[in-house]
Amino acid sequence: MSRPERKPVRLVPVPSTNKIPERDIGQSPILECRHLGIDFGGLTAVNDLNMAIGRTEIAGLIGPNGAGKTTVFNLLTKVYQPTRGSILLDGHETSKMTTAQVNRTGIARTFQNIRLFDNLSVEDNVKLGLHNHIRYGMFEGIFRLPRFWSQEKLAHESALELLHIFGMEDMANVKAGSLPYGAQRRLEIVRALATNPSLLLLDEPAAGMNPSETSELMDNIVKIRNTFHIAILLIEHDMNLVMGICEGICVLNFGQVIAKGTPDEIKSNPVVIEAYLGKGKKGGK
Repeated sequence: MSRPERKPVRLVPVPSTNKIPERDIGQSPILECRHLGIDFGGLTAVNDLNMAIGRTEIAGLIGPNGAGKTTVFNLLTKVYQPTRGSILLDGHETSKMTTAQVNRTGIARTFQNIRLFDNLSVEDNVKLGLHNHIRYGMFEGIFRLPRFWSQEKLAHESALELLHIFGMEDMANVKAGSLPYGAQRRLEIVRALATNPSLLLLDEPAAGMNPSETSELMDNIVKIRNTFHIAILLIEHDMNLVMGICEGICVLNFGQVIAKGTPDEIKSNPVVIEAYLGKGKKGGK
């Protein structure tokens, strides 16, 4: 089935050096990085990163291997603390937050290497993502008091609802480790969505997928944005995916931003072509 033609998106400035999609300009960016940087000993891994993401934007972070992309994700999720600069999540500075606090505030992520609980069921993996919404105490859980059962019923219904959106409700009782690769990728995304994020970070979601699975993934990413009205930032090397669904793209090289713009602007940027896309490829993989 042919894919609908992607409509061009106009990026407009916000009150900084950054840009977001025009439709999001009525609200502040869900994420803004200002002069963000981190050093490991004498090595500067990320330097002077300025980036904003609109509240319903699908954005891409691309660059060669070792450019600092996953380091940026680790900074956003507080796995690493920045050496300098600031991160604003929904207008709030995250400098003193832990990874758990950032997750509760609105950032969820997946990983390049799938991290599921293989011996747990699909439903139980999703329920783990619902931990922010469980409202019973240890005493109520140990003695199986009425509040425990009501909250467990709510978690069951919420997990099945999320699985239904991605056509996985029939797999609810299947062990996660026995799922096909593409289904495991979808489950990891569903589990991240269970935390009710306002920004979803996807680290190479198409890694290891065949063209059919990648096409389905593209549809699912757009579906997530449209269904949950959230922003998505993805790291990806598949340029067909990036150019097909991303609205704003930030290009890193040696920890430094070398270009920002729309897909059309990025794939025709001579600096990006030289550093990453390859001479003469202009948007090819």
